[in-house]
Amino acid sequence: MKYKDYYETLGVKRDATEAEIKSAYRKLARKYHPDVNKTKEAEEKFKDINEAYEVLGDKAKRQRYDSLGSGWQGGADYTPPPGFENFSFNFNQGGAQSFDFGGSGFSDFFASLFGDMMGGGRASQGGFGGFDFSQGVNMGGGFSDINRASSGRTSSRNNEDLDITKNLNLTAKEIFERKSVSVTYTEMDKCGYCNGNGYCSHCGGTGIHSEPKTVNVKLPKDIHEGMKIRLKGEGKAGNRGRKGDLYLVVHIKDSEYDIDGVNVTKEIEITPPEAVLGCNKDIITLHGKINIKIPAGVSSGQSLRLKKLGLPDGNSYGDLNAKIKIVIPKNYSQEIKDLYKKIQSLS
Repeated sequence: MKYKDYYETLGVKRDATEAEIKSAYRKLARKYHPDVNKTKEAEEKFKDINEAYEVLGDKAKRQRYDSLGSGWQGGADYTPPPGFENFSFNFNQGGAQSFDFGGSGFSDFFASLFGDMMGGGRASQGGFGGFDFSQGVNMGGGFSDINRASSGRTSSRNNEDLDITKNLNLTAKEIFERKSVSVTYTEMDKCGYCNGNGYCSHCGGTGIHSEPKTVNVKLPKDIHEGMKIRLKGEGKAGNRGRKGDLYLVVHIKDSEYDIDGVNVTKEIEITPPEAVLGCNKDIITLHGKINIKIPAGVSSGQSLRLKKLGLPDGNSYGDLNAKIKIVIPKNYSQEIKDLYKKIQSLS
């Protein structure tokens, strides 16, 4: 068989970084993808590109490939490494089927180098009746510790993380009303058409598939900052119909209230005369509109405690702190200015 120069195939130097290799692969894959280029030459080129990236894009495979040495020349005769001379990927009993590395039609050169690393490949559809080759290969040409998909034994592919964690930002009003809230988020996963490599039109070359999703969340009674709410089965879809969970981490953010547990603080604006003389003020609370009496001589920053007008606390409620803020009007009439001058002279 002939040696294949994967660096030359991707048009990169032997000391190219992972990012440079990935970038070169994506450009070539877009150019020669069968959806874009219908020529027979493009189909063969696309297979070579995928085979090269399968090796150079994987640290372990690239290390093994590089161990051949720099003296190899493209097209030179190549002899498999010791232990692989009699290795066969074909079953000729009853119909001569062959193993397909990732559906890309990898060459004999690839097979001779990486036959024992078949856990990194993917069996083609219909290959060997659902055998799982991820458990390794023995040197005698046979497969060791093979699992059948129908046996119910868990393969390494079932260890994938299918859970999703998102932030759930809530206002004081939403917590107070205890109603269900709608949460819309974008579920992101690697593209199923190009397996995350980013050369297809379905993902726009990003390698990522994104899909908006909306769920309704019933808020628990004891909800608080940092709480994690679990929505079973709302995570990513995995193998054999498995579904992960969605975890929502609660963050309480409100432009109107400062929140401290079940107690809330709200600013109440008053004018200088109201601060000096005292006044009655209508304010909106979580419990509705109320009228409060602001005592004479109140200072800016002072708080008036209003019991049980805060957030739910079991069968009761926390408190509302009405924080006074004295606001100076921007436009005073000359008459008002004269009055303030007179007050200043008297004080």
